[in-house]
Amino acid sequence: MLFRNARLLLPERIQSGASLRVRDGRIVALGTNLLPEAGEAVMDLQDRFLAPGFIDMHVHGALRRDTMEATPEAFAAICQFHATGGTTALALTTVSAPTEAITGVLEAVGKIDPNATGGARVLGIHIEGPYFSKAKAGAHPLELLRVPVPAEYSEWLKFHDRITQMTVAPELPGALTLIEALQTHGIRASGGHSDAWDEEAAAGFAHGMRQVTHTFNCMASARRRGAFRIAGLLEFAMSEPEILCELIADGYHVSPTLMRALYRAKGPDGIALVTDAGAGAGLAEGETFNLGPISGVVCGGVALTADKQSLCASTARMNDLVRVMVDKVDVALCEAVRMATLNPARALGLEEQIGALETGLQADLVVLDDTLAVAMTFVSGQRVV
Repeated sequence: MLFRNARLLLPERIQSGASLRVRDGRIVALGTNLLPEAGEAVMDLQDRFLAPGFIDMHVHGALRRDTMEATPEAFAAICQFHATGGTTALALTTVSAPTEAITGVLEAVGKIDPNATGGARVLGIHIEGPYFSKAKAGAHPLELLRVPVPAEYSEWLKFHDRITQMTVAPELPGALTLIEALQTHGIRASGGHSDAWDEEAAAGFAHGMRQVTHTFNCMASARRRGAFRIAGLLEFAMSEPEILCELIADGYHVSPTLMRALYRAKGPDGIALVTDAGAGAGLAEGETFNLGPISGVVCGGVALTADKQSLCASTARMNDLVRVMVDKVDVALCEAVRMATLNPARALGLEEQIGALETGLQADLVVLDDTLAVAMTFVSGQRVV
């Protein structure tokens, strides 16, 4: 297929009046002078944007379906819903749960074809919890939080090829040993749900932690220790160039001023947009859902715990996050798209497969109008939305 009359969203610029050719599921050419080949289908995008498909490193569910169900039907429903927001690849994400429940998710994802969901491709599992600080639990039940024990997590690491990343509070006893084990198995260690002081965050970094989970949310920030003010995980992450900061840029989890401060600190290459969407995504006002063992409700356009005291994942899709970064944080569109594509691809070591409009990469594409609404989504050149 040849896409014509498009505005290509490249990592550094927007190329207008351009075309892009897809063959056998990959991008084979792009530029301003491509002509249709014999027998080739042509799609005129009528000056709409053509971007790489979005990559969501942190998504729990949608439409009352949850990763913890550990069924092909739940996985497919999540992938199909998020494709409507331009997501073409995602990491299904767990919550704090008993050992066997998390093991069940890892077993279940190995039984599906990650490319045959009818929507976004499944990259693997992001294990979020149970190794969290009880002071920064968020919506996770306190009784399910615990410290890392090799006898438990070694069972999960048997499925290391199915795990994209794990969120852990680096200050917990045994956390540094876990972070080293994750590195050994090629799994990304992300600090989160953490009450870490500066030196505890630095220790996590020294042992291999290169990411933080949903920056600003459930994360220690600067506070006094005795007579002195000491940084927390937040400030460490903002100040360390090698740390990639997840950001739930839905306009609710983090205010525009805080997002702007993060952008000034990290620049366009130091942020990865994530939805952290749960089973409440796609539901109407007042509808209820479950996030693992957590009961939630959609209220005011956001997902809250049933008691309405805490945020409970989000209801966002990736194109919503890109729009917020452009409209409320004043980030250039090509940079906001980079935060949703190339940055997560690099973090997961997938930049030679997905994440940009480049020849040789998989044809994971999203067509956007001027309001950044999704018109079409393609995974490996096949239309799914």
